[in-house]
Amino acid sequence: MRVRKPDSGVAINPAAGVNLNDLVGLDRGVDVVRAEPGDLNSLLPALKRRHARRITGELLIPARAASYAAFPAGLDARIADGLMQRGITQLYSHQREAWDRITRSEHVVIVTPTASGKTLCYNLPVIQAAIQERSKALYLFPTKALAQDQVTELLELNQAGNLGVRAYTFDGDTPGDARKAVRTHGDIVISNPDMLHQGILPHHTKWAQFFENLKFVVIDEMHTYRGVFGSHVANVIRRLDRICRFYGVKPVYIFCSATIANPGQLAGGLLGAPVAVIDQSGAPAGEKHLLFWNPPMINPDLGLRASARSQTTRIARSAIKAGLKTIVFANTRLMVEVLTKYLKDVFDNDPRQAPRIAAYRGGYLPTERRGTATRLRGGQLDCVVATNALELGVDIGGLDVCLLNGFPGTIAGTWQRLGRAGRRNRPALGVLIATSDPLDQYIVRNPEFFTSASPEHGCIDPEQLLILMDHIRCAAFELPFQDNERFGKEPLAEMLSYLEAQGVLHHEGQRWHWMADSYPANSVSLRSVADGNFVVVDVTDGKQDVIAEADYSTAALTLYEGAIYLIQASPWQVEKLDWEGRKAFVTKTRADYYTDAIDFTRLKILDCFEEDRQSNGLCGRGEVHLVRRVAGYKKIRYYSHENVGYGKVNLPDHEMHTTAVWWQVSPDALEAAFPARWQALDGFLGAAYALHHVAALLTLSERHDLGRAVGDGEGIWFASVGQNGRGNPQTISGETVEIDDQQFTPTVFLYDNFAGGIGLSAPLFDLRHEIVARTIALIRDCGCQSGCPSCVGPILASDESRGHAPKQAALTVLGLLSPNGQARTLDMEAS
Repeated sequence: MRVRKPDSGVAINPAAGVNLNDLVGLDRGVDVVRAEPGDLNSLLPALKRRHARRITGELLIPARAASYAAFPAGLDARIADGLMQRGITQLYSHQREAWDRITRSEHVVIVTPTASGKTLCYNLPVIQAAIQERSKALYLFPTKALAQDQVTELLELNQAGNLGVRAYTFDGDTPGDARKAVRTHGDIVISNPDMLHQGILPHHTKWAQFFENLKFVVIDEMHTYRGVFGSHVANVIRRLDRICRFYGVKPVYIFCSATIANPGQLAGGLLGAPVAVIDQSGAPAGEKHLLFWNPPMINPDLGLRASARSQTTRIARSAIKAGLKTIVFANTRLMVEVLTKYLKDVFDNDPRQAPRIAAYRGGYLPTERRGTATRLRGGQLDCVVATNALELGVDIGGLDVCLLNGFPGTIAGTWQRLGRAGRRNRPALGVLIATSDPLDQYIVRNPEFFTSASPEHGCIDPEQLLILMDHIRCAAFELPFQDNERFGKEPLAEMLSYLEAQGVLHHEGQRWHWMADSYPANSVSLRSVADGNFVVVDVTDGKQDVIAEADYSTAALTLYEGAIYLIQASPWQVEKLDWEGRKAFVTKTRADYYTDAIDFTRLKILDCFEEDRQSNGLCGRGEVHLVRRVAGYKKIRYYSHENVGYGKVNLPDHEMHTTAVWWQVSPDALEAAFPARWQALDGFLGAAYALHHVAALLTLSERHDLGRAVGDGEGIWFASVGQNGRGNPQTISGETVEIDDQQFTPTVFLYDNFAGGIGLSAPLFDLRHEIVARTIALIRDCGCQSGCPSCVGPILASDESRGHAPKQAALTVLGLLSPNGQARTLDMEAS
């Protein structure tokens, strides 16, 4: 691996490379790099020559030759024949190592790059056991799309070798009359953790024949099982192990994962037992180039850059016109649709031609997503614009270019996305295009940080009390608990006694029996989402067609009445939202704008677990009550991205209890530091923005796992940027609060963005001094004068004549939050 930071990227001229499209914020420009059709070696030098000042760093990963191993001597001749029919005459070294360990009944986790043949690592021993011993295997994938992809792979090998192995999917789409056949005849059952949790384990007596012969459990895309989801899945695996012990079997577990820092630890945490790590890939790989791209500065005084959106569309147009198959990743579903529209406007403006551009994201119907993946794999699409839904291992064929519209939030996620290009031993180009987000800017200004940083750790907390109690209920329903039985690390006596007092368990003899009429698994969601997805119904011209679905957590932000809902960049307007019935009724429209929700969050401190009092304030950690409201939405015109209107939203508030860390400054210290309270609020809002991003980096979590808010700590008011550009205290109903005569104690909250919390508040509190110090360094070292989106967020009102600027206000607040009231600084690279 070689890293080069171009000379022109060390000190970037703020005004370099600016054209009219950047200056006015347009995305319609035709400024594309010309390259020879289908030639990556022509596009790359052209980009570097024309936009050298935007490229702040370059990473070259040389091509890697394959390391082969012979078929194992014990491999069934029918399987070997099937492999050779498909052109496979030998194994990669990591595939052979997996065979050797798995056939010795070792639990393993396979951590090799995208397209390195991980699937064959587990398919070979599983199929061997199925045809020789009639044993069974359970495959778990986090999404239905991956399960479908796996069935296709198994059927191809099965047909090539005439193996007679029966592989079936079992998920929510499996018809009722087919489920019995899956249970009784399936050699390999392919499902997901949610279906195992709700559809298999509670009905294990119907699966007795399957469980009695279960030899392997395969858990793919293990890196997705972290945080709340991973903590739930670890408990589901505990329940699966109880069922297996009941039927007298002890299956071998096979995990597969993208690159993370602690694969053995995460796999061991999920399983509760040691797991061997296989991380040396024998698969070949083509040469890979990675460019770090910072949009040009268009207003140095305000620190404003051209949008990442405009740069991404420009590079994508260059790649597509060069005949290179391209994937573009965006961090939100809305940005996926906007980028798709801009590319379709260029390449899909002839209705007589088949589309060359497509979007892929959650919320589309399964047939839509499968069709897009099939067309991409078959070479019928030139570009797909996707969320992280395509990070996972769905086979999408050979791609040449991968563009990241913004840093995904983690090092591991970035490498996973970049790995989607260059499959099948092809050379590839990846470009990380920075937004104005502080982490994006830090990474493109310091590319050596990214190239030298370890991928993040996958962290779970299966002992989190709310999660643990949910699964103890489910496990008690499935099988009675014995006295002195353990479920994870904690003794169960106290928790089982609590459930007995609640009337759901009965203790008789040495057993605890379920006695309630309820079905506990139905009320437990592994992904911490409230019950019920929303369906989007097209009622244009009297139709009643379901065209999409949305999960509960995103419905309030995308399906409010008046919203423009985008599918493959085509707009529908939401006419009516039936919240109770989980339906949104939409009509086709030709709107030249899209909508973006405005939401507010208010927190109230309920209980303080620990506290650190300092000279000018305090830092605390404890339980909080959160109220989130979607209050309205903005209408944003395409290309110019100007606000062209607003609308109100009337939906139920979202409330939850969670854990948080908070910082407060004493009223006396604030009064001495700021001549006006709105200036102090500007400082708190700017400090909160930067603290949020630094905290996510230091805790190795994703930004959406953490939330931030500024309020009074009593749940009376929260602060936001008002129309005058100043910090504006208001109630959750939108009324401005007069605080001149009240005790003024603004509070910065960083909270766990999941009900009950997933354990982020404790490390946040432990790192409180370092977080503040690094945030000071981040803001102080930003090259802007008064504050910008790269340090304190969207620019607040500044009054230079009175000595006030948002940047200085944020630094003043952070200085007061530092130990002894002094700003302690650290080098951000010291992480």
